[in-house]
Parts: sequence; structure tokens; C-alpha cells
Amino acid sequence: MRDRLILLPGWGLGVSPMEPLAAALQGLDEHLKVEIEPLPEIDSGDLQDWLEELDERIPEDVWLGGWSLGGMLASELAARRGERCCGLLTLASNPAFVAHEQWPNAMPAETFDAFLAGCQADPRMILKRFSLLCAQGADDARGLSRLMLGGAPHTTPASLMAGLKLLAQLDTREALQAFRGPQFHLFAGLDGLVPAEAAGDLFSLLPDIEIGLIEQASHAFLLEDPHGVAGAIQAFLHECGDD
Repeated sequence: MRDRLILLPGWGLGVSPMEPLAAALQGLDEHLKVEIEPLPEIDSGDLQDWLEELDERIPEDVWLGGWSLGGMLASELAARRGERCCGLLTLASNPAFVAHEQWPNAMPAETFDAFLAGCQADPRMILKRFSLLCAQGADDARGLSRLMLGGAPHTTPASLMAGLKLLAQLDTREALQAFRGPQFHLFAGLDGLVPAEAAGDLFSLLPDIEIGLIEQASHAFLLEDPHGVAGAIQAFLHECGDD
């Protein structure tokens, strides 16, 4: 099943931001089967609970990929599966979403804490703010934000909080170092949630893997330019197929 790619979406906005990319990838390669797997709707902030559910739902021996939180979960699942995962690709996924001493180029902890408190008080308002941050740096940021928010599912507040608690503690550095399969990580130069410097930090950590930076793009670059992103992914997959 080397020609099957399962994509995991980011926090809160559901599968719709990934649909244009999946369609573009499918259009580039009729032999590639691209599917989007929704994130688990669970009330737990425990990584193992999320991985258990994803492991049950996603077939083995496929490519794993994801956007933002989805990419972080794909990284953890790839490491868990080892040789039973064909390869990994992440889009705007920082190994640690919240900054700490060993990984400073991430969201400041106090900013994230305010986000968490806001989600507890008014989940809908926080989703709106989140969609604006995702679109920050895009040519039509407001239009892109509205598009994402309009397609967001009605997730329970408990599930949204669980996703944020998971984001707060996730650090995928060990998983990325442990996974021996092919990896491709794509970052955005104008990302309002993941500093572009994280791309360089990841390259220092893993100099042998493919890392790309789209200079003039927002966190939601997969929705800004699905065909461009699909082309980069397709080139990587093709390269791996030639190995």
C-alpha cells in the first residue's frame, strides 16, 4: 500500500482545510489513494489514548501525513509503527507547539495559556481567533479565515480542550529521531503559529531528512496553494519511489 496516504487534520477546524490538497494530490497521481482521517473526538489529553484510537482506525503500511497537530500525531504514530509505516510528511507541524527550554522557537507558554483559558470560556470565539492566526500572512487572510471557520465541525468543548491539552505537552523530537522511514516536513515563512525558525531547528536535529520552507505563506498554506503543496509532496513521494 505504498500508494496510499492518510492525512490527519489540525486542531478544531476539521477535515475541510485539507480537502483541496487531497483533491490536488489525487489529480497529480491517479495511482495514489489519498484519504483524510478525522481526529479522534475524545475527552482525554493523553497522547496514548489518541494514538490507540488512530492506530485502530488507520490501516498499516501506508504513508502518514498531517497538518499542524495532525502532523505531530502522524509523527508519533509513524514512530510507533516503525517499519509498518511507509513514510511521513508534515505540514506546518512544529515538533513542540508550545515553547520550552530545549525548543524555544514555538508559541510562548503564556500565549498558549491564554488560549486555553479562552477555549474554556468561549470555544467558538477561540476557534475564530485560531482561524485568524492560521490565515495570518496569507494574501486574503480574512477570506481564508472565514473559509476555515465556515467549514469547522461542531466539536464538543471537552474534545476541543482535550486537543489543546495534548498540544501543550506534545514533543515529537524523539519520535522523529526514532522513525527510520522517509520524512518530509514543510513549513511556512509567515506562519502566525509556528515560527519559521523551527524549520532550521528541525534541520539541525535531523540533517538527513527533507525539510522545505514556503517563504510567503501562512500556517494554512495547504489551503492557500493546494496545487503547489501537492506538487512538492508528489515530487518527494516520487523520489522515494525511485530509491
